[in-house]
Amino acid sequence: MSRLVIVSNRVAVPGQSRSGGLVVALDGALRATGGVWFGWSGKASRDGTRGLNSTSEGNVDYVTMDLTEADVAGYYDGFSNRTLWPALHYRLDLVEYSRETHVAYRQVNAQFAERLAALLRPDDRVWIHDYHLLPLAGELRARGVGNPLALFLHVPFPPSDLARALPNHDSVFGAMSAFDLVGFQTRRDCENFDAYLRDAAEAGEHVSGRRDRRPLTRAFPISIDEGEFARAAARARGSAGLRGLRDSLGGSALAIGVDRLDYSKGLAEKFQAFGEFLRRHPANAGGLTLLQVAPLSRSGVRSYRELRRELEQIAGHINGEHANPQWTPIRYVNRNLGRQTLAGFFSASRLGLVTPLRDGMNLVAKEYVAAQDPDDPGVLLLSRFAGAAEQLGGALLVNPYDIGGVANAIAAALRLDVAERRERHLQSLRSLQEEGIHWWTSSFLQALESRANGDGPAAAARDAPPRRP
Repeated sequence: MSRLVIVSNRVAVPGQSRSGGLVVALDGALRATGGVWFGWSGKASRDGTRGLNSTSEGNVDYVTMDLTEADVAGYYDGFSNRTLWPALHYRLDLVEYSRETHVAYRQVNAQFAERLAALLRPDDRVWIHDYHLLPLAGELRARGVGNPLALFLHVPFPPSDLARALPNHDSVFGAMSAFDLVGFQTRRDCENFDAYLRDAAEAGEHVSGRRDRRPLTRAFPISIDEGEFARAAARARGSAGLRGLRDSLGGSALAIGVDRLDYSKGLAEKFQAFGEFLRRHPANAGGLTLLQVAPLSRSGVRSYRELRRELEQIAGHINGEHANPQWTPIRYVNRNLGRQTLAGFFSASRLGLVTPLRDGMNLVAKEYVAAQDPDDPGVLLLSRFAGAAEQLGGALLVNPYDIGGVANAIAAALRLDVAERRERHLQSLRSLQEEGIHWWTSSFLQALESRANGDGPAAAARDAPPRRP
């Protein structure tokens, strides 16, 4: 059986933190065939060297490469997070482009290719992950690597016009055509990428990669291990932490949001909508508390620092306007909470507020559904611009840009009786049970194997839209 080789920006090395369903699923896929997990070590050397580190567990080798401080500044902090991240989330107004960081991004991908090519066997299948490594297939091809190469993009892919607005887009997005298979979260992302390749070709723009055939593009909506997360929630229901949270609410119902502190998550709009809900429905004062968990990220990027200040100001204003001595409307937490703690908090929440402005999938939405007590479930309010909206048919879909609309949806969700809440929860839960994280892994690898064996033309092998429960 062919080995699997996984490549990602960071590697889940044994002995380090390895929580999360994605890590478990990828590690399981590696152990099924034996293989390699390759990526950045997370270390930045000051002496300009890029050392290679290797450890093994069972039939899997975990190989990491150090980067220099200049690499990290240009490839990771610079081009990946200041340029590609906002561009891929439709935010051209926040893109910071420079030739220097673009060159660093390409150079690190070339270094990855150089080291990885030396590790590959002729029959290996290579599965590359996310926006940090979009040119990697082209760099591997340039070094004579003929192995099947696949990419899964965990974030959205923007419409063609937005993608082509990025300077030198062909060396990044065009380079994705060197893959045999490119997996996206949603059908819309597939269509956007296909339109990008078509429009670039029609405009006579150079597109890097292979010209003998275009990559197969398919939608593979990533998911969670629904059963595992449900068990974590059940274990947490009797915990001291959850009892303490309930006691502190003093009879108030709980709405919860869990999002990394990022402008794509629509946190400012969420706070504003909650404030508008309180203004439109003053009878609910004291009856609903929003707990927003927003761990800090990328504090070195100016737009993230500005967002943190904005959120503190909005939360402070809403609390100042509506709070009383026994109740604070918004509890705003800037640190990580443990996975089981969050599962318990989800299970205790009457509402889950997942309202990103743009998101590839958003697994928090799926975790919220999995954590619910099926006899008395909460209600998920979900942005229609999250990939999860295509699968979670029981959610109340909202437009996060419509502040008044989200405020009204919060009020409507609170009025739902238990029968409708059960029906909505079951509809979403069935989707998770049918298409969980192990389904995602196996379906992607089957598509890669089929593509490697040349089974059928790309146009005939596209995915149907995700099944509805």
